[in-house]
Amino acid sequence: MKITKKLFSKLTLLLLTAAVAFQFHSCAEAESETIELGYVLWDSEVASTHVVAAILEDRLEKDVNMTAVDAGPMWMGISRGNFDAIVAAWLPATHGNYLEETQDRIVNLGPNLEGARIGLVVPSYVDINSIEELNDNADKFDNEIVGIDPGAGIMGAAENALEVYDLDLQLLSGSDAAMAAALRRAYEREEWVVVTGWTPHWKFAAYDLKYLEDPKKSFGDAEHIATIVTPELQQKDPEVYAFLDNFFWEAEDMAEVMMMIEEGAEPFDAAREWIANNPAKVESWLP
Repeated sequence: MKITKKLFSKLTLLLLTAAVAFQFHSCAEAESETIELGYVLWDSEVASTHVVAAILEDRLEKDVNMTAVDAGPMWMGISRGNFDAIVAAWLPATHGNYLEETQDRIVNLGPNLEGARIGLVVPSYVDINSIEELNDNADKFDNEIVGIDPGAGIMGAAENALEVYDLDLQLLSGSDAAMAAALRRAYEREEWVVVTGWTPHWKFAAYDLKYLEDPKKSFGDAEHIATIVTPELQQKDPEVYAFLDNFFWEAEDMAEVMMMIEEGAEPFDAAREWIANNPAKVESWLP
């Protein structure tokens, strides 16, 4: 077939139209890509991740998928691009090993909450004040320290405390919920119990508790919670990246959401109520 000048022009126009349509479709498809958030099933991270997800959905009109995993899979997921972001990185100690293993494949946007802490926690009626006193009172604690999920960084720190202080107590693994239930049972009966604890957490508002002093620093110093994203997120969705970079709140903010959930609210309902009650803070995070 002979290609005339007129036919060539029509073919060119068709190709250009198709190219523009494909580009528009690709851009629309990219804009509608689901934002994947990973988090650990700690009450603190349930609170923060649901607040972030609610803002992404309601204010930035993004599709969001949240996946709850243990700490190791969470860090593996963000380093492999299975998650776009996590707002649940406890640093420098609790998740320090995970950060060291993945730091060349992730972007650390810095703290989203300052003043976090981890350690061994007892009810205030327990009349010892230091980890060094645990061995002499081990029988009062049934020779047990009630922990959480075995992959959690705080469990590694607790194992370190057992070694550093040569403790004769057994560290029990379980979950955040199981630890909280054991603490509640003991507290209601005024029994002695020692648990792995961290701040922020609703249990400090619900009960009169104290950290055992840690003179040998087996749990490290003050911590912060950081936001970690993939290197591709800024290009994938600059708006989401900017919001996550701005996201920063106080321990009191997180505690409000945690208490609402603990009192029976669904996580998204608690998150949206907190968002509605704190419009100025939320606006400061939006790009």
